[in-house]
Amino acid sequence: MLRIHSQGIAPDGKPFRCFDITNNRGMTISIMDWGATWVSCRVPVEQQLREVLLGCRIEDYPKQTVYLGATIGRYANRIANARFRLQGKTVCLVANQGKHQLHGGKGFDKRRWNVEKCGDNFVTFSLFSADGDQGFIGNLQVQATYQLTEDNAVLIRFNGITDQNGPLNLTNHAYFNLDNAEIGTDVRQHYLQIKADYFLPVDQHGIPNNILSSVKNTSFDFESTKQIARDFMQGEQCSTKGYDHAFLLHKNSSNQPCATLYSADKKLTMKVSTSQPALQVYTGNYLAGTPNRWGSTYNNYAGIALETESLPDTPNHLEWHKFGGMAKADSVYSQWTEYRFE
Repeated sequence: MLRIHSQGIAPDGKPFRCFDITNNRGMTISIMDWGATWVSCRVPVEQQLREVLLGCRIEDYPKQTVYLGATIGRYANRIANARFRLQGKTVCLVANQGKHQLHGGKGFDKRRWNVEKCGDNFVTFSLFSADGDQGFIGNLQVQATYQLTEDNAVLIRFNGITDQNGPLNLTNHAYFNLDNAEIGTDVRQHYLQIKADYFLPVDQHGIPNNILSSVKNTSFDFESTKQIARDFMQGEQCSTKGYDHAFLLHKNSSNQPCATLYSADKKLTMKVSTSQPALQVYTGNYLAGTPNRWGSTYNNYAGIALETESLPDTPNHLEWHKFGGMAKADSVYSQWTEYRFE
């Protein structure tokens, strides 16, 4: 069942349009057109609805700076020095994190998306990004579709096409807390499994500073399920206040969950499957002060983002182009991610 309503006033002077989808099991998700943002996800647990997505009041979404539930583009994650070389030319981007670009600069999360179509269990948004937007080359048309299935899964599909070769890496930036996303209890008490052999070391700014490294015998080994807190703030994590790293997923991950998150109370599980090559795991290391839904704020480590995407700074690393992140002119970009709650 789909319910559409408007509330508040967005930065463009028009109301936010919100879309609430409920399945026959009672699970409900909410999405809005500003930033094609996933606002809420309420899952039945022991005959009660449990909010599992960090969020804030609608009017606070344009003000918060941690990308709560937003669609990220043109390029998710970081591009070092806000520039890259392509076809013999240097492309200069708009920097928004010091000298680097993060999440596309003034990106897709800060735009109103058009509602292209919707039905009882889905809504599709579209957005046009012109050549030169935030420094990127090529005219780009993209779509983001959110679908709620009857078996309590949220399926997110991204499609796009550009008229020039260039970077393209879309993701959703939801923060999950399967115990209590309303208050944001310490997500480090959750348990996590990741099907990945390699992770990408980064410096204190999140910029890759080494080659892909084996997770074996490191704090990044989540091949077997473990509590997030167990190896927290060890080794490479010290420079980023916790996990904020990309994991290169097993090649067959799209056929099975690439990651599984378990609530601390063991009453809820979220399985992540995707067509994307990598998973950025961010443990909310800098969430403190972010507004919540009740006029208060979240603390650090109140939620975990599991961002399915290409590797960060791929435009500056030819050796990673084979993993995606670079679109070809007039070729369809298509990626999907499923979050299944059990």
